[in-house]
Amino acid sequence: MVRSYTELVKSAFLDFKRNKARTILTSLGITIGVMSVVLLIALGVGLKNYLSQQFESLGANLIIVLPGNVFSGESGVGGNFGPGLAGGVKFDERDFVNLKNKSGADYVVPSFFKSSVIQSENEKVLGNIQGVSEDAFKVLNLTPFAGKIFTKSDVNAKLKVAVLGFSVSEKLFGNGDNGVNKTIRINNQRFKVIGVLNKNGDRQIDTGAFIPYKTSFISINPDKTFFTIYLGVKSDDRVEFVKNKTEEILRQRYEDDSFSVAEQSEILSTVNQIFSVVNSILVAIGSISLLVGGIGIMNIMYATVTERTKEIGIRRAIGATQKEILEQFLTESIVLSVLGGFAGLLLSVLIILVTRNFFPAAINLISVFVALGVSSAIGIFFGVFPARRAAKLPPIEAIRFE
Repeated sequence: MVRSYTELVKSAFLDFKRNKARTILTSLGITIGVMSVVLLIALGVGLKNYLSQQFESLGANLIIVLPGNVFSGESGVGGNFGPGLAGGVKFDERDFVNLKNKSGADYVVPSFFKSSVIQSENEKVLGNIQGVSEDAFKVLNLTPFAGKIFTKSDVNAKLKVAVLGFSVSEKLFGNGDNGVNKTIRINNQRFKVIGVLNKNGDRQIDTGAFIPYKTSFISINPDKTFFTIYLGVKSDDRVEFVKNKTEEILRQRYEDDSFSVAEQSEILSTVNQIFSVVNSILVAIGSISLLVGGIGIMNIMYATVTERTKEIGIRRAIGATQKEILEQFLTESIVLSVLGGFAGLLLSVLIILVTRNFFPAAINLISVFVALGVSSAIGIFFGVFPARRAAKLPPIEAIRFE
């Protein structure tokens, strides 16, 4: 039996050699389908990995206060995303002071965020302006590449100083450390660059300009509000206490559904759940390409049966059974699908290897097995119909076919 199947495969390859162009075009649909599925899942996994890396870089003991009911459902994080950031309160300095004095956190950092043009003497770039306290650099694990970071006295004195992300400094001054002691303009206000951060990998930070939050009140943040508040806790066993205390303090001013307090691990868990759904959608989209490829194989195989009608008649006349004819054409269909599947997988691997230089895309083994399994199944499913047609051709009529 093994020898029989081997001969069938060899026969299929001999036919493919006679019709190379048709073979390539037929398997191209499956190639594109498999490549779509593997690449879409790889990019989805890559985005998930990227976000996970960013959260993990912040440290395990981080609590984040956000406006709006970010998590809905009885199970909190286990539920669905709620109204989220679209609504909710705007935090102010009173909230910051209350949390700093009463929450029990080791670090409390208010954060205001705004996109704005940052200008040097000769260049300008769109960056992220972040008004924060001096503890932001400790909480977010940010270290200076050159120069220094601002201090508590700088914040209280409302000094016009800035710490630049690495990418911003590079674009404005040509090199990371060239920006130190230079002057930049933000919203027509002059700031002295006192430091440049090490490259972080987080676009928001690398393209950011950090300024004292009290300085931002002058013109950049006249409403004196904060988008979020970070709380850092040194000890693992105090995280839950600080989180509960934070919620208790904020409830004295706001309704429960107007703010959210979450541990970093909770947000990460929610992100993972979202990407599980996204990946399922991406697989469904990629599967459409596989379906189209399967229909293409069926059409070509039908045409092949018509072209080889006389050959089929001769084989039946010298003793070939319907089963043997069926096996021959079904084998050709399956081999075409598998070849297309492996070609799609190979192209996907090459693209992902290139992409990984600047984005953490990753091959998911499950997606590989699913894609190859589905491509083989498509070969069987769509190959059965033309193979059955070939097997049922009457030998006499097939021989006389012109």
